[in-house]
Amino acid sequence: MCSGRFGATRAIAGVVRAHVFARENDAAGRGFRVIAGARLVFCDGTPDILAYPRDRAAWGRLCRLLTQGNLRAQKGVCPLTLDDLLTWREGLSLIVMEDSSHEDKAPPASDALSRIVAHAPDHIWLAARMVYDGHMRERLAARVDLARQFRLALIAINDPIMHAPDRRDLADVVACIRSGERIEEAGAQLLHANAERHIKPPDEMTRLFAEAPDAIAQTLRFLRGIEFSLDHLRYEYPDELREGYSSEQEALEAFTWEGARMRYPHGVPEAVAAAIAHEMALIAELQYAAYFLTVHDIVRFARSRKILCQGRGSAANSTVCFCLGVTEVDPTKHDLLFERFISASRSEPPDIDVDFEHERREEVMQYIYARYGRERAGLTGAIVSYRGRSALREVGKVFGFDDTELGALSSTVWGGEGPSEAATRAGFNAQETRTAHLVRLAKEIAGFPRHLSQHTGGFVITRERLDEVVPIANAAMENRTIVEWDKDDLDALGILKIDILALGMLSCLRRGLDLVAAHYGERLTLATIPSEEACVYDMICRADTIGVFQIESRAQMSMLPRLRPRAFYDLVIEVAIVRPGPIQGDMVHPYLRRRQGFETVTYPSKELEAVLGKTLGVPLFQEQAMKIAIVGAGFTPSEADKLRRAMATFKKVGTIHTFRTKMIEGMAAKGYDREFAERCFAQIEGFGTYGFPESHAASFALLVYASCWLKCRYPDVFAAALLNSQPMGFYAPAQIVRDAREHGVEMREADINFSDWDCTLEVDGPQPGSRRIVRRHAEQAPHIHSTHALRLGLCMVKGVSKDDMELLAVRRGRGYDSVRDVWLRTGLSPLVLELLAAADAFRSLGLDRRDALWAVRGLNRSGDKDDLALWRH
Repeated sequence: MCSGRFGATRAIAGVVRAHVFARENDAAGRGFRVIAGARLVFCDGTPDILAYPRDRAAWGRLCRLLTQGNLRAQKGVCPLTLDDLLTWREGLSLIVMEDSSHEDKAPPASDALSRIVAHAPDHIWLAARMVYDGHMRERLAARVDLARQFRLALIAINDPIMHAPDRRDLADVVACIRSGERIEEAGAQLLHANAERHIKPPDEMTRLFAEAPDAIAQTLRFLRGIEFSLDHLRYEYPDELREGYSSEQEALEAFTWEGARMRYPHGVPEAVAAAIAHEMALIAELQYAAYFLTVHDIVRFARSRKILCQGRGSAANSTVCFCLGVTEVDPTKHDLLFERFISASRSEPPDIDVDFEHERREEVMQYIYARYGRERAGLTGAIVSYRGRSALREVGKVFGFDDTELGALSSTVWGGEGPSEAATRAGFNAQETRTAHLVRLAKEIAGFPRHLSQHTGGFVITRERLDEVVPIANAAMENRTIVEWDKDDLDALGILKIDILALGMLSCLRRGLDLVAAHYGERLTLATIPSEEACVYDMICRADTIGVFQIESRAQMSMLPRLRPRAFYDLVIEVAIVRPGPIQGDMVHPYLRRRQGFETVTYPSKELEAVLGKTLGVPLFQEQAMKIAIVGAGFTPSEADKLRRAMATFKKVGTIHTFRTKMIEGMAAKGYDREFAERCFAQIEGFGTYGFPESHAASFALLVYASCWLKCRYPDVFAAALLNSQPMGFYAPAQIVRDAREHGVEMREADINFSDWDCTLEVDGPQPGSRRIVRRHAEQAPHIHSTHALRLGLCMVKGVSKDDMELLAVRRGRGYDSVRDVWLRTGLSPLVLELLAAADAFRSLGLDRRDALWAVRGLNRSGDKDDLALWRH
């Protein structure tokens, strides 16, 4: 049986993992079976009750019950009462546990049993457990008497908290972590008296319950009465039929061709038309039209609100997505295959990720909630597991290590290094008793689920009620609700999700394109930015990329002069190659040597030349790794997909090593040199840390080029947009200002008489009394179109609020003539005025920083206060 109790709350977050494990082992002939249910913990003194749905409808009611409790309170709390259970009781088989309440005023268990039996007399069992606590025989006799009193069957349970008795120490540590106690201070209520709460074999259970043998027989009767399995869940996608169309497929085709005519105003090319026809046939065969219409509607809403968005991931392989406006990457130009996105042979649903402006994504998310209702839409959960550092810190707190020691321990965890190596590196004696316990238990807890969090943006949407498929709970963030399963669980059950993600560079680009339109009269979109301009690639090759997307880090900037991108696909490779996966897989230097002509490009076979031709024989993308496995090692498409999933893990325990033998032996059997096969696998193994799909890199490369084009052509616009989108990227505002000045942009300081909240562009000459920050050297390059000065906004002033500064701008009128005038007309506090003075924002009044501070501090005279009161009146 699998009943969920997630910390101090009721949850079924782990039930899918158990179900998948049982399904895989049952297929192997091991006879596992998981009965899904939940342990209900009540806030009204009712004993804990194990609830197991007998059929699909009852599962829906259990999920509704848990959802009702979850939505009453903040994240992590699920207050339930016995009345709640009785409301949703139909179809549930219940096992009433021993009274676990420690409250003096809690009603006796018999009161709750009386109510349960009175309202629902069938399918109720009374639990009995044997845990060697010195009273188990007396307690068993009492449970037998209570069962006779209410004419209920007694059922034997383990009530386990561990699978084996040697996990007792870890169980105690987990209990202390949950309660925030140090182990030497934890009492008997928290720690376990022995290691008996573990899973026991049938003969041991029979021996323990020799005085109540029918309790053992009842376990089999109970299981025979449960028909429900998670395999019975059938995901149904929402209806997306559009008015005026007879089917979803017809609507999708109409919208796609309409978009194609907009993309290609001079006529849709034959290659594009053929790609659309091919994709539409496959979408119709697999019945995915509704999914595409949902994404199209979300993107349409964003565009209607002028929210910039861009599809990424495998969606970039789709001409349909390009025509619908989901992505700006034209797959027909970049040789991206649709079958990498959707394939009938792989029988897996499409997965479209869409990035939105990071500041406005919440508008899109709330639109989805409003359109489908919170009972039909929810964010995907994310199960966060213990890793090296978190395991050391959490276990270390239990054993009384102080913050300094914990900081030293966690800071020494490197890559795949274990706790013992980290402890030794931090200067601890790994043989000392307390440290030895820490090291051993940190190793054991690594990989355990730590807490249920929120996915970065995955949305689950259903046709019927989502809260009858999986419980819904409040997220930590206001107005968000999440489901209790993470993305891997949803994949295992065939439940689709749409990723609504946030990207800071989209906010920057949207602001930049708006500024270009407002100040230079050039109206552009991501799709219409002039492509493949030589001056842009010249700038990239110089590593002049401060502030742009993806290639602004020191590692990327050191790579650019060596890779020397001269075309869009070079940017795709640049995005993908400076990643932990290719670096650890030793892919970077072989590729660079071949690109620079220092090494001959060779291929071990014609088949692999077709796979690796675009990357000079070096596998850089996940899709290539899958192709190598299929073509070179004889993997089936299903096995290759498992390899892809293993490669896609990031900050998780890698499973790629499990494919090693099959891959190497398979390539050797096909005549490939064993050393070459091992080198291929070592490269692929690097993707276990982090490797990019080609389509993902292509989507990001488009934003790389767009941000570089904006910086190259309009450095004033780019700097203003970047400053207005902070915080983001690697660089502080001061570095962005300096870089803009070095690109010929006249910089003007923030000023109370000229600045808005955001940074703005000014075309007129310097204002009287204002101080200019002007570039000292170099001439304007001919490719730069900038003609405006950049006025720093009041957002650059540390410590001030947006509301206060917008008030300052609104009440400015024709300008302020003194510090006192600012104070009287705005009512801003002297503290805010001091912050403005410290930022040198009173230059237009002829006041430097020191004089402005003195003027502010002279505002506390009583006469001034009377004037302020009079002005406000």
